Amino acid sequence: MNIGLSMPLPAYKVNAAFMGSKAEELGFESIWYAEHPVMPVTTTSKFPGNESGEVPWTYSHFADPFIALAQASGATSKIKLATGIALIPERNPLVLAKTISTLDLFSGGRVLLGIGAGWHREETEMMGGDFDHRWTQTKESILAMKEMWTKDEAEFHGKYYDFPPVRMFPKPMQKPHPPVILGGMARNVFKRIIEWGDGWMPNRATPAMIETSRGTLTELAIEAGRDPDSISITIYGQQPDLNVIRSFHDAGANRVVVSAPLAEDEAEMSRHLEGIADAVFK
Repeated sequence: MNIGLSMPLPAYKVNAAFMGSKAEELGFESIWYAEHPVMPVTTTSKFPGNESGEVPWTYSHFADPFIALAQASGATSKIKLATGIALIPERNPLVLAKTISTLDLFSGGRVLLGIGAGWHREETEMMGGDFDHRWTQTKESILAMKEMWTKDEAEFHGKYYDFPPVRMFPKPMQKPHPPVILGGMARNVFKRIIEWGDGWMPNRATPAMIETSRGTLTELAIEAGRDPDSISITIYGQQPDLNVIRSFHDAGANRVVVSAPLAEDEAEMSRHLEGIADAVFK
């Protein structure tokens, strides 16, 4: 079973080199960093993760995921380096394509690009995103980056991104590019995955839901002429319960990501991670 580890918030209490090396030592398959560059002090956006809709204070304490993963890369050799998730409408694809391909090359082909379109209107718009059409913008960004990752001379002409032939090197080590894993449970998520993604990452799912969804993804992949086995399912943000992890794998998930608790220093985090490993690698 592939078991990943997501980072707690604040995400900088313990540095990423330690987190990556300790997770790799204990047998975790992947390490995941999420993203929110800024949080507006005043907001009307409702947080989808609780009943009150109040944005947790920790959401202004994310580390930059790509810098964190780069630090983890230098201290590890095999653990996969994942974003869970990167907010695509908030980044320029001309810059992001190089960031991702450089990390993938220097890490030996270990990047998993978990992506999302965001839920916070003010943040998205502040960073240049079109909140009402953020998934359309996300699709354009991914398609533009794929052009740059796979072609020596790439161009793109869309509504949000429009550029003439450009050269962008280095190329990623993974061919044709790092896997693009779509987060969330939006109405059209399966259609998007089959059309331009490589996997799905729900964060509020049950094994029964995953079993049904795996069947749907398989049918859609076959209809589109894609190999169903090329479409991964990653279950994000679970507690370290081995029975739950097994039930998700049995239902068709390829990976389950468990949450690391907050710790003030490396010694405390080491104890936490050893306890999680004991629970999930029995």
